[in-house]
Amino acid sequence: MTTTAPQIPAPQIRVKSRRGWTPSQIVLTALGVVVSAVFLSPLAWALFTSLKSETEAVASPTHWLPENWTGQAWSAIFETGNITNWFVNSVVVSVCVTAVVVTTSALAGYGFARTEFRGRSALMGLVMAGLMVSPAVLGVPLFTTVQQMGMVDTYWGMILPQCAHASMVYILYKFFQGVPRELEEAAAIDGAGRWRIFFTVILPLSRPSLAAVGIFTFISSWNNFLWPYMVTHNPDLMTMPNGIATIMNSYGIQWAQLMAGGLMAGLPLIIVFVFFQRQIVAGVAHTGLAGQ
Repeated sequence: MTTTAPQIPAPQIRVKSRRGWTPSQIVLTALGVVVSAVFLSPLAWALFTSLKSETEAVASPTHWLPENWTGQAWSAIFETGNITNWFVNSVVVSVCVTAVVVTTSALAGYGFARTEFRGRSALMGLVMAGLMVSPAVLGVPLFTTVQQMGMVDTYWGMILPQCAHASMVYILYKFFQGVPRELEEAAAIDGAGRWRIFFTVILPLSRPSLAAVGIFTFISSWNNFLWPYMVTHNPDLMTMPNGIATIMNSYGIQWAQLMAGGLMAGLPLIIVFVFFQRQIVAGVAHTGLAGQ
């Protein structure tokens, strides 16, 4: 007499049905697509215009896509403009400004947040008053000061006046206020001094905010047109925005070349945002400015 082994039923695999989109998700997605299209349309227009001939770029009525695709504007901007010098100048100025602003803003913000001294509130109010003054208003007195110091047509003349950012001091000041004092007290009990606490405890905790301040400062300095234009007359010291503004000939502005130059000037900023967008969001979230 043979006995058959009991058959073990095969495990049933449950296939989860894909849930459909809710009306709110559809509305938010459509809204995101529309907003993205609005922000990307100028870049698309500049790209398509740079691939047109100069005659087609100024033709009326205008049209988005070029009829005859050509890279003449891109080759002409390298031949007529000193792109290499402009790019190097922008990098040198922006990197130096960023380094100085991050250093001074961190020291000032920590000093206001953790140090008690006479006149602290008044001095902090004076720094915050700088947020209400437009940089264009300070153009003439700053230029007079730089001229008297003999720094016209120099890197220092472009760098130093851009190194006073009250907004960056405020961002780090708000962050340092949120750091628990217990961490500093524990380090002080272990024998650490004020500077050691700052460098070994505070700065490692403030990396997201420091990264955000550095990125904001770099973008602001890279895009700055007015001040380098005022303080620089030497074509070899022009930055990218100033150099691109000189793309003209006897017939006026070369629009196709201007769009190609604008895309070249904006490409580093796009790369910075793509690779550091998490640091930007994290920095704003850590400073407590997101809800203000």
